[in-house]
Amino acid sequence: QVQLVESGGGLVQAGGSLMLSCAASGSIGSINAMGWYRRPPGKQRELVATITSGGSPNYADSVKGRFTISRDNAKNTVYLQMNSLKPEDTAVYYCNADGYYALVYYDYWGRGTQVTVSS
Repeated sequence: QVQLVESGGGLVQAGGSLMLSCAASGSIGSINAMGWYRRPPGKQRELVATITSGGSPNYADSVKGRFTISRDNAKNTVYLQMNSLKPEDTAVYYCNADGYYALVYYDYWGRGTQVTVSS
């Protein structure tokens, strides 16, 4: 089992910034990609950003230039720096990680953290 614990969500005004963190623990083995997804109110979960073990990022078009994903492999932690936040960024943000433990593939999700951007 791998546990992913998110932190850093909250309420912020439009134009403000927040940083999310997600720490992985448990039977981690070798983590491949880590990433952030979000579920806006009344909508389906969508990709925000992912980052490979080598540090290559991938972003949704809606957050390019505003959000930055990074990771600390030594701490098994992924971060999401969110700047210039907009009301449409309001969502529950979920951390995701996949990898291998004892040659068995895994894909885990965190429980989510709420981000609310007021106009």
